[in-house]
Amino acid sequence: MPPCSMPKTVSINKAINTQEVAVKEKHARTCILGTHHEKGAHTFWAAVNRLPLSSNAVLCWKFCHVFHKLLRDGHPNVIKDSMRNKADLSDMSRMWGHLSEGYGKLCSIYLKLLITKMEFHVKNPRFPGNLQMSNRQLDEAGENDVNNFFQLTVEMLDYLECELNLFLGVFSSLDMSRSVSVTAAGQCRLAPLIQVILDSSHLYDYTVKLLFKLHSCLPADTLQGHRDRFQEQFKKLKSLFYRSSNLQYFKRLIQIPQLPENPPNFLRASALSEHISPVVVIPAESSSPETEHMVDLVDTDVPVQPAAVVEPRFDDLFGTSAATDPFNFNSQNGMRKDDKDRLIEQLTREIQALREELESFRLESGRLCQALRGRVDELEAELAEQSHLRMQALGEGEFLRAELDDLRRVKEDTEKEQRSLTEIERKAVANEQRYVKLKEKYTELVQSHADLLRKNAEVTRQMTVARAAEDEVDSVRREMQEKVKAAKEAAERREQEQVEQLQELQRELISSRAELDTLKSTMASSQQSSEELSSQLSTVESEKVELAESLSKKEEELAGLGEELERVQSSLASERESGVKTAEALQNQLNEKESREQALESQLVAARWSALQGAVEEAERIVQDTLAQLDDPAHISCTSSADYLASRCQASLDCMARLHSARDSYLADNTVVSELVRAVTHLAHLVSDTIVQGSATSHMVPVEQADALSDSVKACGAEALALLGQMKVQESLATADSAMLRAALDGILATAEKLRPRGLELQQGELGDLVEQEMAATSAAVESAAARIEDMLNKSRAVDTGVKMEVNERILASCTDLMQAIKVLVLSSKDLQRDIVESGRGAASMKEFYVKNSRWTEGLISASKAVGWGATVMVDAADLVVQGKGKYEELMVCSHEIAASTAQLVAASKVKADKDNANLGRLKLASKGVTQATAGVVASTKSGKSQIEEKGFCSRAGDKAAEGARASRRAKEEALRAGRGGRGLGEGGRRLRSAPHLSSNHKTNFSLALPLAPFIHSLWSFSLFFNLL
Repeated sequence: MPPCSMPKTVSINKAINTQEVAVKEKHARTCILGTHHEKGAHTFWAAVNRLPLSSNAVLCWKFCHVFHKLLRDGHPNVIKDSMRNKADLSDMSRMWGHLSEGYGKLCSIYLKLLITKMEFHVKNPRFPGNLQMSNRQLDEAGENDVNNFFQLTVEMLDYLECELNLFLGVFSSLDMSRSVSVTAAGQCRLAPLIQVILDSSHLYDYTVKLLFKLHSCLPADTLQGHRDRFQEQFKKLKSLFYRSSNLQYFKRLIQIPQLPENPPNFLRASALSEHISPVVVIPAESSSPETEHMVDLVDTDVPVQPAAVVEPRFDDLFGTSAATDPFNFNSQNGMRKDDKDRLIEQLTREIQALREELESFRLESGRLCQALRGRVDELEAELAEQSHLRMQALGEGEFLRAELDDLRRVKEDTEKEQRSLTEIERKAVANEQRYVKLKEKYTELVQSHADLLRKNAEVTRQMTVARAAEDEVDSVRREMQEKVKAAKEAAERREQEQVEQLQELQRELISSRAELDTLKSTMASSQQSSEELSSQLSTVESEKVELAESLSKKEEELAGLGEELERVQSSLASERESGVKTAEALQNQLNEKESREQALESQLVAARWSALQGAVEEAERIVQDTLAQLDDPAHISCTSSADYLASRCQASLDCMARLHSARDSYLADNTVVSELVRAVTHLAHLVSDTIVQGSATSHMVPVEQADALSDSVKACGAEALALLGQMKVQESLATADSAMLRAALDGILATAEKLRPRGLELQQGELGDLVEQEMAATSAAVESAAARIEDMLNKSRAVDTGVKMEVNERILASCTDLMQAIKVLVLSSKDLQRDIVESGRGAASMKEFYVKNSRWTEGLISASKAVGWGATVMVDAADLVVQGKGKYEELMVCSHEIAASTAQLVAASKVKADKDNANLGRLKLASKGVTQATAGVVASTKSGKSQIEEKGFCSRAGDKAAEGARASRRAKEEALRAGRGGRGLGEGGRRLRSAPHLSSNHKTNFSLALPLAPFIHSLWSFSLFFNLL
């Protein structure tokens, strides 16, 4: 170990020891300064690894405290050097975690906190160990990425959770009913919480700011877990800060901030301005936590007086000593001391001994007084602590009493709510049971009603039978009565006849008495006839009795049938009453169902209107957003074609008819709202697309027409908003007038029709010949350019020497290669066009095919013109560069432009080609050759420029060249705006061909690069349109 590290090792061993007292500040400060001196923590870990941290919990606790200080205030490399021991710290944490109480559990929690702190700083190296950062540094730590802020917030919440666990672990291990903050053991456990408070205040502040930032970027539902976790930690941290601020130990060491009553409302962005960052203040003159309230039995305040000072002073009583007395002649003469001198010396020694004894007594009394004074101070502090605790206990008692009352009220409310909930559930169950019973009863009633109907039919049938039987009985009774009456009449007639016969016989007897004797035989015969009549009368009587019995039996049967009829009638009446009641109940249920159906129908109508209104409002927002985009500076670069604008206008007009039909259908039947919603949404999108395409098209037309078209699309947007505003109100839906919007769309459509390309107004023969002429002209221009380059190369070899000749030869050679590649491309394009014409014309001639596909033909013509003109311009630029009058940048730009022109020719050639055509493959290979040759021109030009600049041959163009470039650009822009369609491109090409003469007077062609860009853009737009064809 080097000698310079010995004091550091001694301080580390003094700071981390087995005594249950707080770490002394001077030793911890020496350790911190040592890390800054050696720029790391090698000495610290070398000393710590020799300590038995796994066998002594107090030693491990004090190590954690010192290590926490080093991580916060030590050199930044402490974290890096400590990560090597992360595995050992994790093992030690698990080992101490098996103890459930004392310092072992606290050491496990503290080690987990320190590991979390190291991992946090390794993942986020922008955060210093003491976590002090500005708002700008906090934003830079997230790199303005919401994912980084999200992950950083999660890590901070984990970090703060470990801090709170240590806080709670320390407080739960202390007996808060005693004055633990004034004892050495209590201070040993409380001292590390100062570092925890410092870290927690910063973590809380940063977490609040990050959560506000996340809520401004992400939806609230996504951050629900963050908010719940933060609110839980807020409650714990506020409670722990409050409890710590009441401890006597912390009052003179640190000023703990108080958190607000309620956590911040992250759903309200303005709440960030109300957030106050908690600031922990450590007084500069505060004593160290290790020496606070510790009693030193040595009185360091009483100065030690010298031994020579004694009261009363000896010299004041006896004068000066003989050694210093000028009148002591005995001493001066060397004479022996007498008894008086010996007595004086003896008394002096005794006085000196008394002085020392008195001084020792005084020191001892001072020590005792100091000890008593310290004890008094300690007792006073303990008394104050007890008083404070008593007041705090009273306050907490009141608070707990209030909380108890609140809890009782909440409990009562909860019980009431529980009872009401139980009652509601019981009623719900009862209602459910009642509903089930009613349903069963209803089923039974339906069944009984059906049975009753069947019984009613049976009873009706039986009554019909009974009535028939009764009618039969009545007829039988009437017949019997008639028979009885006839029998009675017959018997009466017979009796009357017999009476008359008897009277006649009596008269005959009386008249014949005289003739009695003569008529005795006659009387005997008469008696016989009388007996016969008597027998007949008895027979009639017996028949009468039988008829009476038969009549009584029939009457009994008739009475029984009457009783049965009465019973059937009463049963039928009761069944009819129950049937009427059941019918009434069913009618009531039917009425309730109809009322519910009416309510649901009204809700459905309201929901349909709400859906329609929401669709109309969304359509308004779409149109408003589209109108707002027109003023966006980024929209100025957007372009479109008149053809596409016309198609969008026509689609919008068609959707208008659909909207009108859907609205009429909805007014006739409000159930068909879906078609109207789709029509409104579709119309909004089409009108918005028309507005955007109209504005984009206005960027491609002259200023006057652009302003008119821009005003038309804005008016269209305003009319669309007016129509949607009328449709949003239910009263004005039927009267909403779409005529103004239709007129605005018709105006835009008419403007688009005017702006559409009209084509080359040529005869059929001329159009076909023009294609061949332009392709031949292009080939001739390329051949001419190649010849000029060869001529320039010969001239350069004759005039130039050295580096300049080498540069010119390399540039002209690359230009020659480019011209050869373009020549191959033009020939391949001709072959491909011939195949296209042959495969597509059918029975028509070649000229008729060109006329039929006039727009494709115009694209070919324009592209071929651009290639020929580009070759001429590049040769002019190369000529100027070789002569030393031009710029190398001009040649590079011209090579890029001719590559773009050939790309346009390739696109126009293959737009109608079959993908399997062999000539198409050769055309693609030729296009790649042009691209490679262009790259060769650019590379050789750059290389030549660098060589020329090194040799001092570089020159710059003057202000006149720039002025000529601007004039050329204006002329070319006017040429581009003057044309429309194929004719416009042809005229623009002719004007661009004349453009080099504008700048040739100023000996530069670099200005051609600027107007070529819009010209190539126009060609590219037309190629896209040809693809649509």
